Amino acid sequence: MTRYLLALTLLAATTASTIHAQESPATTQALVAFDSKAPVSPTAKDLTLKVDNRVSPLTNLAAIPPGGAQVALLIDDGLRTSVAREMNNLRAFITSLPAGTEVFVGYMQNGTVFPGSGASGFTSDLAAAAQGLRIPSGIPGSSASPYFCLSAFVKNWPGQAENQVSPVQRTGPVHKPRFVLMITNGVDPYNGSTSPLNQNSPYVDSAVTDAQRAGVPVYSIYFSDAGFSRGRGSFSGQNYLAQMAEGTGGLSLYQSTGQNPVSMAPYLKQFQEAIARTYVATFPVDANKKLVSLRTSTDLPKTKLRAPTQVRPGTVVLSQP
Repeated sequence: MTRYLLALTLLAATTASTIHAQESPATTQALVAFDSKAPVSPTAKDLTLKVDNRVSPLTNLAAIPPGGAQVALLIDDGLRTSVAREMNNLRAFITSLPAGTEVFVGYMQNGTVFPGSGASGFTSDLAAAAQGLRIPSGIPGSSASPYFCLSAFVKNWPGQAENQVSPVQRTGPVHKPRFVLMITNGVDPYNGSTSPLNQNSPYVDSAVTDAQRAGVPVYSIYFSDAGFSRGRGSFSGQNYLAQMAEGTGGLSLYQSTGQNPVSMAPYLKQFQEAIARTYVATFPVDANKKLVSLRTSTDLPKTKLRAPTQVRPGTVVLSQP
């Protein structure tokens, strides 16, 4: 009888422990951008979150302060060398960022990202970061695939002097919200034909998921590659860049029929303004899931939201000491 009661007690304790583990919430964060025609200062009550189609309580909504972001500028090394005319615009963009912003300039080559010459990691020395800019090599296919490069980068986010931290670490040193701006034609040469009938790339899908896991919104500016003429390649690449933006909460800042932008300056300004309109949302998520769907809405007038369509439980986009 004693053994029977002991067995029941152990079973009840194990069951209770299992239920608790299943229901244990993980504090999770996501970046949410408020795109409004008029200035807005949203509070937690202005944002509704649905996690796996269920309304989730929002525990905090905090604005990113000026200078409170990390910005990775990733340039496809296979771009046409005519992008040289944009070097001054890019330098001006970097040096005009708010003081305290940490910048990384990298070139997408052979499936990975190599830093520019100004600094090997992120730096708040904006002048040094701007010095790391150079004209791309212009060799067709230099990046291999911009999506291979992006995946490798967000999974191995470079450390830097102020905050040595990796995106896979969820505890440890403080880090700021992270943003990526890609300058690329967006074509995935490993997915075969660029026909409009072949626009489902597993490599783009993987890159979207990797950026979602890292909590990084991906923005882009289209510019043609030395290895592709205008036409179907342009359509395919811009389609993938739009997919990347929608999945991560970023923006495809320039869309065209294959023409390069007359100037990147207005799109660089738009990117900087988007960071200023981005907030850190904190909410609980079932810790036992790998990824959950995320939907956002607001009652603020003339305001649209951008956020990742999926998040990983426990993701931290703004860690504090």
